[in-house]
Amino acid sequence: MKSYKDTLAYKQIEFSTGLSLIYTGILLFAAFDFSPFTVRPLIMILASMNGVATVLQALLVLKIRKNSKKVLAINSTSRKLAGGLLLSLLIGNLFIVLSSLYLLKKKLTTGYIYAVYMVLTDLLVTGVSSLNLFKAYVTNSFIPFMFLLLFVLVFHLVVLAGYNRIEAMTGIIRKVFLLFFAATTLVGNLFVLFVMISLMQRTDSETKMTRRKGIREKIIRNQASMLGLLFIVFLVAISICSYWTFNYGFAVTNDYSNILQSPSLTYPFGTDNFGRDVFSRIVFGARISLTVGVLATVIPLLFGGALGAISGYYGRHTDNLIMRFLDVLYAIPGILLAITIVAAFGASTTNLIIALSIGYIPSYARTMRANVIQVTNLEYVEASRAIGNNHINIIWQHVIPNSLAPMIVRATLTIGSAIIATSSLSYLGLGVENYIPEWGNILRTGSEYLETEPYLAIYPGLAIIALVLSFNFLGDGLRDATDPRLS
Repeated sequence: MKSYKDTLAYKQIEFSTGLSLIYTGILLFAAFDFSPFTVRPLIMILASMNGVATVLQALLVLKIRKNSKKVLAINSTSRKLAGGLLLSLLIGNLFIVLSSLYLLKKKLTTGYIYAVYMVLTDLLVTGVSSLNLFKAYVTNSFIPFMFLLLFVLVFHLVVLAGYNRIEAMTGIIRKVFLLFFAATTLVGNLFVLFVMISLMQRTDSETKMTRRKGIREKIIRNQASMLGLLFIVFLVAISICSYWTFNYGFAVTNDYSNILQSPSLTYPFGTDNFGRDVFSRIVFGARISLTVGVLATVIPLLFGGALGAISGYYGRHTDNLIMRFLDVLYAIPGILLAITIVAAFGASTTNLIIALSIGYIPSYARTMRANVIQVTNLEYVEASRAIGNNHINIIWQHVIPNSLAPMIVRATLTIGSAIIATSSLSYLGLGVENYIPEWGNILRTGSEYLETEPYLAIYPGLAIIALVLSFNFLGDGLRDATDPRLS
């Protein structure tokens, strides 16, 4: 018999309660200034309110446990209490809001869950962008783009609230709505695409969508993976929106009248030794980290995957020639190879991407080769050969598509390593140019003030840790979702 503890809503509320407790502890720590010892009243009030919300959430968990001993379901009273906890949005506790939205829906569907994360992404992007209101001035595009973000947020809330009705739409109304809905992806909220897939499944053949649907459903059952995906999509969205909502001058222009300012509403993460806004620098630095991380993964994925597929399929002399060359490259430590290339050709974003990509090619080639060797011995490949298909068609139509799943999982995990390598090289002065706001550059500047202004190093360090963990969590979720042994 299925227990209430196995339900997705209950697992989410337990997970969110733990995250809310951690979030409250961080706020409580931030409320104190230890040199000299003072208390920041606004942050202390916010921490206290989050503490109360967390306690209420914990009591709700206990209530669900107690009631579910009699009835293996979450009753209407618990759902109403969860509705009241939506007010946690006013104190910035999105973890409680997330679990409340789960509890409010009696029957959770894949599309609805992705719609919840879609709305949370909108809230994060809109909230972070609105902090620029406290700056001395904003960009000319700030006000109109903020209205656009608010409009998209309201529209997505309508989609979330009326998801069942939207699923039931038919005809031209449905097509126009889906087209308009797809246009909202332009602000960078990739969860819109996941919701679109769920809405379009009603008209697609089950044979084409079954595997993709299964993977998406398995991912949403992994709370850590969804949390990581939320942070990644948020960074993608804020990186796109920052072109219109953030002033690049605050990140790169020296302002000697605001040197080493403590965190405040005007400068949420303070200013560095040149008076540059650390908050703006971290936001703009997300572009560099994501761009380098993704490109330094996609390029070796393509080249290494091609070499591995050719090596594994043809074997013999071709296999020996390719793999022995890659073994020589694999013997050189990746970070050492990157340092050598950057030192020889100069520190730039392009050189950094090339240097990291070369170092990752052998590992991707080995992974693809092992997968291809397994696939080429299967019956459908032998049948394709028997009917006279040429080798190129067999590789493209049968071998590569059935060898990609482990490569995608590896790529997701490799992005985190590429981000760490990017920040490490920038910290050493061998990454991107010094004037570019990149997380490694920001961390290097902050490390000089660890004793007096530790926040200059803490915030970029946390950003690096959070993004790397997010990709690792997502990679673990994809690995579990594509592993047939866990099905």
